[in-house]
Amino acid sequence: MSRFVFSTLGSLGDVHPYIAVARFLIAMGHDAVIATSEDHREVIEGAGVEFAPVYPAMAVQDEYQALLKRLFEVRGGPELLIRHMVMANLRSAYDRLLRVAVGADVLVSHPLAMALCLVGEKLKIPRVATVLSPMLFLSAYDPPVIPDAPWLHRMRGLGPAFHRFIFAAAKMSVRSWDAPLRDLRRDLGLPPGRFFEMFDGQFCAACTLAMFDPPLARPQPDWPERTFVCGSALYDGKPADPADADDFERFAAGGEAPVVFALGSSAVWIAGDFWDKAVAAAQQLGRRAVLLTGPHVPQSLPDTVRAYSYLPYSIVFPRAAVVVHQAGIGTLSQALRAGCPQLIVPVAFDQPDNAMRARSLGLARSIPFRKVTADRLAAELSALLASSEYADAARSVAGQLAPVDGAARAAGALIACAEGQSP
Repeated sequence: MSRFVFSTLGSLGDVHPYIAVARFLIAMGHDAVIATSEDHREVIEGAGVEFAPVYPAMAVQDEYQALLKRLFEVRGGPELLIRHMVMANLRSAYDRLLRVAVGADVLVSHPLAMALCLVGEKLKIPRVATVLSPMLFLSAYDPPVIPDAPWLHRMRGLGPAFHRFIFAAAKMSVRSWDAPLRDLRRDLGLPPGRFFEMFDGQFCAACTLAMFDPPLARPQPDWPERTFVCGSALYDGKPADPADADDFERFAAGGEAPVVFALGSSAVWIAGDFWDKAVAAAQQLGRRAVLLTGPHVPQSLPDTVRAYSYLPYSIVFPRAAVVVHQAGIGTLSQALRAGCPQLIVPVAFDQPDNAMRARSLGLARSIPFRKVTADRLAAELSALLASSEYADAARSVAGQLAPVDGAARAAGALIACAEGQSP
């Protein structure tokens, strides 16, 4: 029996994949603990996985909403995340992870879990890096959509050399952000890391697990050595209210397939009037609709619309005519398996890139979140519903993914690592 320590930071989309893998490992007789922020204790322990607090809770509700608005700013959000959340807690996270990691056989790091990389080096415990979305590889051969420079993707025809230069320049411009990481390495007596430690240091691992679905990206020459594409590890929890699941089943069975609107676990906090626009668009088209709104559930809705705080996407999406979502990688993974067309409204971070990759599969259209109007939603939904090509492509991709069990593949790779083998 081996012990695996996972460390992650972020929203539920950054926690659910590790719950899925941890549950698989536990079912096989191993021990697994997920070390993250106090916000996720209830979800992790409710899934039957050991929890270890490493980062403080982000904020109380009103402060959390304000914080997320800042994080989703295209220009200032990444700096806030790295400098004022990750690096500000780096030393305390290292101290806590050091205690959690004692006796572990393998450490598993999320891209933001930079302290775990240092713990692995200090304790000489094998570490496996994970990447949840293709954008994080920053491949010059498959250049991603960068939220604050979307024009760059249109220049992909200039080739890998051009994009290597651009990405190196971008990394140089933010190299000061990881000064606390370099300082902590020195204070711990560890050798100097990579020049772009914040980006490249995470891949100094026994192997890297690409925990996204294979149709989204093919392996590239500049991906890290020993990268294993295992597919999405899916876990989407329980209904916020069990009665909601029964109500949804009755609604879904009572007429044509609804349009489902969802914004993941983070963008729901900055939705603003998005739900009003969604209802208006559905009514323009004469379609039934389901809204998965997070904590702020609209009231006084038409009889043709239902709204719920949260239902597992694996229950709702397969019953949809179209899924409208923000393209967080976990939401996208569930939508791809539902086999229906998608309208994507990306907000920030990896979402614009994920949206581009879904469009390239022929199953989606998209509108930037900040440009959404009821009329645009209605027009894009009408185009999706009028053409069989989107539905055909969606069913084809869902068929490809049906046999892919990302949690099982990732767990198998981790067990192999614990046994000193290659995945």
